Amino acid sequence: MNRVPAYPLHHTRHSRRQQGVTLIELLIALVLATILFSGLNGVVGQALDIHDSVREKNDLTRQARFAMQRMEQAVSNTRLLLLPLNDKPASNWLENVREETVPPTTPTDDSTKYTAVLAVTLPAYQDLDGDGFPDADDDRDGRIDEDLPNDRNYDFAPGIYLIDDDGDGSVDENPSFSWDDDEVNAVVNEDPIDGIDNDGDNNVDEDPASDNNADGCPGICGVDDDGDGTVDEGNADDDDEDGGGFDDWYNPVVFYLNSGVLMQRTPVPWDENASGTVSGVDFRVQPLAENVTRFRVERLPLNGGRHVLVDLTLELTSPVSGETVSLQTRVRVGGAL
Repeated sequence: MNRVPAYPLHHTRHSRRQQGVTLIELLIALVLATILFSGLNGVVGQALDIHDSVREKNDLTRQARFAMQRMEQAVSNTRLLLLPLNDKPASNWLENVREETVPPTTPTDDSTKYTAVLAVTLPAYQDLDGDGFPDADDDRDGRIDEDLPNDRNYDFAPGIYLIDDDGDGSVDENPSFSWDDDEVNAVVNEDPIDGIDNDGDNNVDEDPASDNNADGCPGICGVDDDGDGTVDEGNADDDDEDGGGFDDWYNPVVFYLNSGVLMQRTPVPWDENASGTVSGVDFRVQPLAENVTRFRVERLPLNGGRHVLVDLTLELTSPVSGETVSLQTRVRVGGAL
């Protein structure tokens, strides 16, 4: 009986196993790999773009929230809103609405430049030098803002130093006219602290003389203001009757834009500018938020003796992606006191 040799069969099978892939198979594999990697590259790139966009928006949101919290805290803990002013009937622009954009918006009224600003008196919780007295208590007598000079901010400038107080687009105009023009309207000391709009500009008690209530007496006529048992001692400019004259001014905390950066200016109780004395020009400035494209502050008009309210709007825009974050809030002046 003839048998088929095992060797040739074994050799044939081994030869088939040793054969390489064909050129067509190789090309197909390369095409499939290219498609696969192209798809993966698109997915990875898209995922990275989404990650960058989310991270960018989170950063904008973080900055906006931080800045808004700073402003809310200052407004709710202050005793007095300094800026914006109430709208003045005599001007052809809104003083109570201060809005600034980046790039700047061209004015459509009589102002020359739109500037946004929020200014309040320094809250009593700040004690940077740790002496046990609020930094707003300049004369360290336990009372705050009770004895103003003619220049109520003691900064030797009309209104608040380096700030466009009245929204007309000019800063510290008419400095030679008088430092004592606190609302920058070319009239001096015309509105004493008496709860009345003495100058008819829709603002109350905004431009007092060093005799704050204009009654010709130290403090309030016929009243023992300092509780020492003596009435009306000293001179008329000594409104707290402590013998020190006008020695407790307003210390403005100011929020404003500088080339798209929201800044906070905070008074300090030491001679920061090395002038030899502590005054309203001693302050520190810090950035709160970058890439700000809109900052809006509105002082809401009072109705029926309600508390003063402030609307705040802050918008940040990424210069790379154009991603925008906008926050808005309403705060009651002194609401936390």
